Amino acid sequence: MGLLDQVADRRIAAAIEAGELANLPGEGKALDLDDDRLVPEDLRVAWRILRNAGFVPPELAERRERIELARLIATIDDDGGRRRAAARLALLEARREAAGSSLGVPVSYRGALLDRLSR
Repeated sequence: MGLLDQVADRRIAAAIEAGELANLPGEGKALDLDDDRLVPEDLRVAWRILRNAGFVPPELAERRERIELARLIATIDDDGGRRRAAARLALLEARREAAGSSLGVPVSYRGALLDRLSR
């Protein structure tokens, strides 16, 4: 789970406990997960075909791989395998940071930022 996801989850849980999310319009209704308003109209058909065929943007594929590698590192018993997975994860993190992801937070700064935002 990403840093922003963790902060959002904490704040949502606090709002639920405080009753701030009760009796809102649309409560209990299904979410529209096929909302494609942000996709340009001329690209929507192609986007749906690719999405339904299982293709994802490279950024999402790399994000999934980073999550899987982090889980693997936490559970693997083989030191050699752990080192290879850690090296691959470090490469993917360096690539993401070099690309200048607008929501990306450097690994060395995540803990401090999460502590600060959760106050």
